[in-house]
Amino acid sequence: MDNTVYENPLVTRYASREMSENFSDLKRFRLWRKLWIALAESEKELGLNITEEQIADMKRHADDVDFEAAARYEHELRHDVMAHVHAFGDQARSAAPIIHLGATSCFVDCNSELIVMFDALQIIKAKLVNVMDKLRAFALKYRELPTLGFTHLQPAQLTTVGKRATLWLQDLEMDYNDLENLLSCFKLRGVKGTTGTQASFMELFDGDEAKVKELEKKVVAKLGFEKVYGVTGQTYPRKFDYNVLCVLSQIAQSAYKFSNDIRLLQNMKEIEEPFGKSQVGSSAMAYKRNPMRSERIGSLARFVISLPMNSAITAGTQWFERTLDDSANRRIVNAQAFLALDGILNIYMNVSENLVVYDKVIAKHIAAELPFMATENIMMECVKAGGNRQDLHERIRVLSMKAGENVKVNGGENNLIDLIKADEMFAAVKDKLEDILDAKKFIGRAPSQVTEFISAEIDPILKANERLLGKKGEVNV
Repeated sequence: MDNTVYENPLVTRYASREMSENFSDLKRFRLWRKLWIALAESEKELGLNITEEQIADMKRHADDVDFEAAARYEHELRHDVMAHVHAFGDQARSAAPIIHLGATSCFVDCNSELIVMFDALQIIKAKLVNVMDKLRAFALKYRELPTLGFTHLQPAQLTTVGKRATLWLQDLEMDYNDLENLLSCFKLRGVKGTTGTQASFMELFDGDEAKVKELEKKVVAKLGFEKVYGVTGQTYPRKFDYNVLCVLSQIAQSAYKFSNDIRLLQNMKEIEEPFGKSQVGSSAMAYKRNPMRSERIGSLARFVISLPMNSAITAGTQWFERTLDDSANRRIVNAQAFLALDGILNIYMNVSENLVVYDKVIAKHIAAELPFMATENIMMECVKAGGNRQDLHERIRVLSMKAGENVKVNGGENNLIDLIKADEMFAAVKDKLEDILDAKKFIGRAPSQVTEFISAEIDPILKANERLLGKKGEVNV
């Protein structure tokens, strides 16, 4: 690392080596050479005067990119593609006359960028299903553990810790489906020529449209793909970048929601993210256990969520067949969106498989609120024993106000049950209160919902991606 210049923290601190390498110049320019080789091979197969020696010469130098030579050429030519055409030609000398034959810069630029994004989406997919797998285990483990539900951040009816986790899971399931749809529609730009008309290739093949169409099929197949855009200008449609960033944004939104929930739960001391043995929570307050992993998820997620608008503007301001004001912007936005989301999912995996649940604290919080929630049940039992519903309702209202005052004004515990026990109007339920206040009677179908949801919707996804499972979330710093 050169400490005298700015280094991108997405690379140095957050993203995995795998994702950083995917967007590296080495991969990019090796893809350019792979594209030039595929083009030359296909042109030869369709009758152009290209020799086996030239193809072999190109293949010998497919991976050993001469970055210094390319930099010298680009400084002189101010054109990155032509710089690499010349640098490649200097190495594969016999092939120099036919490298990039009939192509425009976007043949290598656009197709390589699409392949890089396709590979990046596969990395994201693998990490996404691993997060889902870890949350699945957590949800099943705690599917029956009652906890306070919250609406408006105020105590509401009970749910379970596992049921809450299925809400996080369902967000990711929606993201997975959107990602799969994006991948199923994935297309390369193909072999389209300068303005997308394939005119240069029509010239090379003496107006033979069948051969030009076959050329595109052959090149794309050699790259491992089938689909191409039916029509393009000079570039592939920039709306595709927007579609990609929207899917990345959606995953980031789901991670953000999870991280905020964990931060709130850690404040309540109910659930904590993992905390290293030697980890320091605060430089001043040594006792603190700050949820820094979840905070980092939120911080990176905010960045990813903001990016689709940038890409939308780029897509909307393309002039006719193309304009170059997208280039510098996209070099930054597309790569950094993936790098940031990669960092998010690394942390998400780490946190989701190492969550610490404090069931006694959860039970304490339930005990502080459940008496209020149970008053309807208490009242109904008294009515069954012959009590007057309206009188009972008024008495519970009065006692609830007293208990609320004891909590809020006096700073005491919720003593509503003690007040009810001491009141003769509720004598019929004194021996039943413990049973009535069993928290598991207030969680409805939550445990069944967890198992049914996971069985019906999550397990099929994980089964289909079984080969991708087993990843661990690494937190670099």
